[in-house]
Amino acid sequence: MASSGTSSFPGRWDVFLSFRGEDTRFNFTDHLYSALTSRGIHTFRDDEGLERGGEIQPSLLKAIEESKVSIVVFSKNYAHSQWCLDELYKIMESRREKGQIVVPVFYHVDPSDVRKQTGSFGKAFARYKKVTKERC
Repeated sequence: MASSGTSSFPGRWDVFLSFRGEDTRFNFTDHLYSALTSRGIHTFRDDEGLERGGEIQPSLLKAIEESKVSIVVFSKNYAHSQWCLDELYKIMESRREKGQIVVPVFYHVDPSDVRKQTGSFGKAFARYKKVTKERC
């Protein structure tokens, strides 16, 4: 991606990684990040960790907007994080408005639970919808 001059997407980053740190930071996501960066793919990964209950930082929203591709690593606890769901919302908004490519990765979860919003993902997505309506 970094070497491709054909993209008209004005992104600063080739890839934005969205993941639940406690599930994948020190295993799958680390390996994915290393593989991408070793191939010259400019990859954004939030290395700071997050305060519980904290709001998503403007710099993180900007990184999403400035990325050509977002890779969303759906893991067991991904949807239980308000922060992850805020990222996902922004990623999907960038997909709709800017044509950003979104690549889902299902890490030890059933893709149909995410797609159909069933199981723990269904409960978490429903809770998120309620919370976002209350914010507006």
